[in-house]
Amino acid sequence: MNQFQSAHRVDVAKWIFGLFVTANFLGAAFAQSVAPNFPSKPVRIIVPQTPGGASDALARIVGQKLSERWGQPVVIENRPGAGGNIGMDAVAKAPGDGHTLLMSYVGSHAINPSIYSKLPFDPEADFVAVATLANVPFVAAVTASVPVSNMKALAAYAGQKPVAFGSAGNGSVNHLLGEMFNTASGAKMQHVPYKGAAPALTDLISGQIQVVFTSLPSVAQHIRAGTVKGLSVTGSKRSAAFKDIPTIAESGFPGFVINPWFGLFASKGTPASVARQINADIKKVMEDKEVLDRFAAVGAEPFETTPQEFQAILNADIKTWAAVVKSSGATAD
Repeated sequence: MNQFQSAHRVDVAKWIFGLFVTANFLGAAFAQSVAPNFPSKPVRIIVPQTPGGASDALARIVGQKLSERWGQPVVIENRPGAGGNIGMDAVAKAPGDGHTLLMSYVGSHAINPSIYSKLPFDPEADFVAVATLANVPFVAAVTASVPVSNMKALAAYAGQKPVAFGSAGNGSVNHLLGEMFNTASGAKMQHVPYKGAAPALTDLISGQIQVVFTSLPSVAQHIRAGTVKGLSVTGSKRSAAFKDIPTIAESGFPGFVINPWFGLFASKGTPASVARQINADIKKVMEDKEVLDRFAAVGAEPFETTPQEFQAILNADIKTWAAVVKSSGATAD
């Protein structure tokens, strides 16, 4: 074999080896870009709050449509307790394959890290952000017997008579909104924590407490029925479902704007391709008129992001709410 033939064989070998490496690289990249056979079994959406609230309502609306799209049952499982930490911990410890999802919201996911000195999970590292579903304004609602019709009147009334506001627990969004209103208005409403928003609402209707700051979906039917009065919403604009209820900013408290997000997370280790597929399927579901109508009926505003955008929102909100919690002095320990 002459020198030219030897060099030629070496070049051919290098070329073949290069093709092999390239093929393997492209194959791996393709495998990462295409989701595996998902879902291959029933999917659970764990709601870490009691039935009847915004998290539960949104999970059931979206879960039903995802089940139809996927051809697999989507089971909604309520696991309330410890401000949402029990349900969150269950998802954090579930296999990272996308078949167990967490229906979370800013309260449990972005506020709890500042309320609880120790959590059994890392709210950022132990979850994969999948998709936002909606922004849901909260509403200041009073029992029908309280003789006020706006927030200024509520502040004045609270200065004359004992007024108690209920919440879903120490450090919940409901609690912090009440404390923020006390600070903004000079009112001295007394906080009464409950084990969930639903029992607080029950006591509001019966007149055991006078005020709640709660998600609009959880109280919408009671406002329509007249058993409670909605005084203002916390978002930057009026709810399309309740256009006669002003914002708190409109009611004389500028800068008081809170519009919590609700969305789905998966367990750590869930492939990015699965998160992207679920995100894309949710966007398709959100195009369904029935879904949009049901969202609108409870005052939820559709809110779409990519998984990366959702993660960035969570990271920023953890820092934002840490300042609010510090200012309020709220703690769950």
